Amino acid sequence: MPDYTEPHWQSAALVIIDVQRDFLDDGVMPVAGTSGVLPELARLVTAFRAASLPICHVVRLYVPGGSDVDLLRRAQIEGGAHIAAPGSAGAELPVELLDVPLDTEALLRGELQQVGPREIIMFKPRWSAFHRTHLQEWLEQNGCDTVVVAGCNLPNCPRATLFDASERDFRAVLATDAVSQVTAERLGDLARIGVKLMAAKDIAAEL
Repeated sequence: MPDYTEPHWQSAALVIIDVQRDFLDDGVMPVAGTSGVLPELARLVTAFRAASLPICHVVRLYVPGGSDVDLLRRAQIEGGAHIAAPGSAGAELPVELLDVPLDTEALLRGELQQVGPREIIMFKPRWSAFHRTHLQEWLEQNGCDTVVVAGCNLPNCPRATLFDASERDFRAVLATDAVSQVTAERLGDLARIGVKLMAAKDIAAEL
């Protein structure tokens, strides 16, 4: 019988979620464990670039005083908090992954920032990288039927993205040692919807 969850590595894309300086250990809103997974994230980026496979860096941008924000942080941002604020150093990607400044004006307009032959930066306004973005369209344009997800804070944005990927019939992989805030419960949730759980070195070896 066909296995509709097995990754197709030759048509895989790497989706790195919310790995920005403000969420690292020395950031204004640190997410525990995010700095610690940078080496495995860098391993994945290097492997995907070497294989000429697509990479999407997904970012959050909270406009101080703005209201287009997830409910959990809306009051804080409406009150003027500066977290991953457009134009701030904290919104930028760590140089271990990409040393290119964000074009925040274009990103907030919903445009994709091209930073390499098959590498982009994309803004998302909520938890899932598929919500109000061009991610699905970009994946389809690049011939991708498999997404490898890594990044910041598994219970929130990576998990939401993986559920949405499954709903859209993408084969899905989680890089378990290249994502922060991993728990056995969350891994169990994802395994039960057909997400393949793999270490970054094993993903790199497949490429």
